Amino acid sequence: AREFDVGIERRWLDPMKPVANIVLKPSHGVLATSATLRSGGDWANAEGRTGAVHLDLKAEHFSATSPFDYAAQAEVLIVTDVKRGDMAALAGAYSSLISASGGGALGLFTAIRRLRSTYARIADRLARDGLPLYAQHVDPIDTGTLVDIFRDDPHASLLGTDALRDGVDVPGQSLRLVIMEQVPWPRPDILHRARRLSYGGTDYDDRMIRAKLAQAFGRLIRTRDDHGQFVVLSAAFPSRLLSAFPAGVPVIRLTLDEAL
Repeated sequence: AREFDVGIERRWLDPMKPVANIVLKPSHGVLATSATLRSGGDWANAEGRTGAVHLDLKAEHFSATSPFDYAAQAEVLIVTDVKRGDMAALAGAYSSLISASGGGALGLFTAIRRLRSTYARIADRLARDGLPLYAQHVDPIDTGTLVDIFRDDPHASLLGTDALRDGVDVPGQSLRLVIMEQVPWPRPDILHRARRLSYGGTDYDDRMIRAKLAQAFGRLIRTRDDHGQFVVLSAAFPSRLLSAFPAGVPVIRLTLDEAL
């Protein structure tokens, strides 16, 4: 005596195939540009991500050197003593790091549940110290407005997920610290498993992770005058993924106390 709704979803393993057919092929010309498009220097990866691999004409490539001295302007700190799954320790690490920097922090999460839990634990504590904290999926404000508020106050900090990792431009002192709760491992759902099987197994995973890390790191340095730290709260950070960061950037594995 029960009714069940069953949904069957069909997805493209490579969503750039329909994009190539509908958008790219009818166009007179297309320019695709991104600071992280090659994700480690591989043009084949860039052609796959843009759909150029599905075109009859061979794509032309162009790259330019960065105007930023990343080795002097930024450093990567991998904190090794925050236990995975310990929400109290995770929240404490975020609170301590934001306090140490006097705000100006962008906190990135891979799960909304952990974002909300962290915000609930530390927002009042930071507010008492004059450090406002805002959060995507918590504050009833659209993401663009949250970013504007964050940009206007160098003592404010902002927590968020993918949309903030990939599309935020906050130059200057308002963003001087990026904190990631962990390496952005892919969710092992049915779609991911199918793509992983078709596109190289662990190599496919690594390409996706490096692209996300590169995008997150890219939030930190937006002008020649920017300086800051990129902190990952995860001891499980394989060395093979460090190529996501620009060449020459110091990478230090250390405890939370040493990072502070």
